[in-house]
Amino acid sequence: MSEYILQMKEIVKEFPGVKALKGVKLDVRPGRVHALMGENGAGKSTLMKCLIGIYHKTSGTIIYDDREIDFETTQEALNNGISMIHQELSPVLERSVSENVWLGRQPMLNFLMVDHKKMRQMTLDLFSQLDVDIDPDELMKNLTVSQMQMVEIAKAVSYNSKIVIMDEPTSSLTEREVGHLFRIIRELRDKGVAIIYISHKMDEIFEICDDVTVFRDGAWVGQEEVKNITMDKLITMMVGRELDEMFPKTECEIGDVILKVEDLCAGKLVKHVSFELHRGEILGFAGLVGAGRSETMEAIFGLRTVTNGKIYKNGKELNIKSPVDAISNGIGFLTEDRRAKGIVPIRSICDNTILSSLKTYGTPLNHRKIRQDTQEYCGKINVKTPSIDELIQNLSGGNQQKVLVARALLNDPEILIVDEPTRGIDVGAKAEIHSLLSELAGQGKAVIMISSEMPEIMGMADRMIVMHEGDVTGELKREEFDQELIMKYATGV
Repeated sequence: MSEYILQMKEIVKEFPGVKALKGVKLDVRPGRVHALMGENGAGKSTLMKCLIGIYHKTSGTIIYDDREIDFETTQEALNNGISMIHQELSPVLERSVSENVWLGRQPMLNFLMVDHKKMRQMTLDLFSQLDVDIDPDELMKNLTVSQMQMVEIAKAVSYNSKIVIMDEPTSSLTEREVGHLFRIIRELRDKGVAIIYISHKMDEIFEICDDVTVFRDGAWVGQEEVKNITMDKLITMMVGRELDEMFPKTECEIGDVILKVEDLCAGKLVKHVSFELHRGEILGFAGLVGAGRSETMEAIFGLRTVTNGKIYKNGKELNIKSPVDAISNGIGFLTEDRRAKGIVPIRSICDNTILSSLKTYGTPLNHRKIRQDTQEYCGKINVKTPSIDELIQNLSGGNQQKVLVARALLNDPEILIVDEPTRGIDVGAKAEIHSLLSELAGQGKAVIMISSEMPEIMGMADRMIVMHEGDVTGELKREEFDQELIMKYATGV
């Protein structure tokens, strides 16, 4: 009997025009948390999709539980004890939490009728086991992104799998929820379950993982026990170069006030918010999930109805009723939820890049100029793709995010709002986006950055606004940044 629950050997996966996996391998032991690391486009998610039947490998061998397998469908993988929490959530928004958890395997009263009472109790029992405090009857569309993530985690655990794959499971979770997830992972590990853990958050790898395998550009780089590797070595394995500075903060001249927000109210999560933004400044917005940071920015950008307050740009009051108004006033916005609010999955990279700039290309559209601009802006931030005609849904999550950054920059905004700009992005791409934001500030533009990663916001911001439950609870200059103090403001202490 093998010491491994899973061995993937010489796996090759080819798509038209690109070889996504170049003979990679992965050896996973039961009762271990195995990190799968690499930059976006390295092939991590592609390999997992080959394992669970979403993709079919071009060649190679998969040995699972001492037998060779090649699953045709995800359902076959689930039936054989392999479940996966995907990076991009796909809940059925108009159905309840319990219906989402047991989708396709609902308990039945008879051939036609679902036993909703039993299904609700099964959900309560599962949530009690995992200490998840979510109403099983609530519609998924009413949950926060982090609550949806916890439901997805609970669903994966409910299959009693031998292997649970977690692709960026903490991307939408608060610090407390991350701690909660890690308790669940340790309990599963102690029961002999193997966890394949994909994350770009380096500290998580060293806290929760036992083994790590690194891919780069679709090729296998190496495997180590986490206890035998340093963070610097791991980063070098991932990117093939030294990253001297994760947060390339440059001192920029802070100019006049470009944006002034007074007494802004919008719904229940934006309560009398006031702040100023200066040219050449990166203004950080910190807070926990539910603090109202994203909602405040969505109100400024015209995505939410403003019920009170005023917004000024260069001293002139703005009347923003829609994103079109915001864009015409030189305001750009990068959403935190790229799947639901950002990308158009079935359209090309080119179409997605120019989506908010269509009017500038004339009637009929100047397709030569469109392609030229797409090539230029996607090239600036190193979008990895065989062609700008590739469907954006075929890119890795991080490269999708880069396309959205290119879209925002194409309008040449004076003010750029970025909400979780590096969520689900590898360390190399993070450094590229951080450099880009610093470069924009250096050009005299103004940047508002929302981030739930404390090191990121402390590393990049010139000044920080902290919010709690819709209110501004603190404002700090860079020299005043202190993690404990920020957390006190964020928790309303």
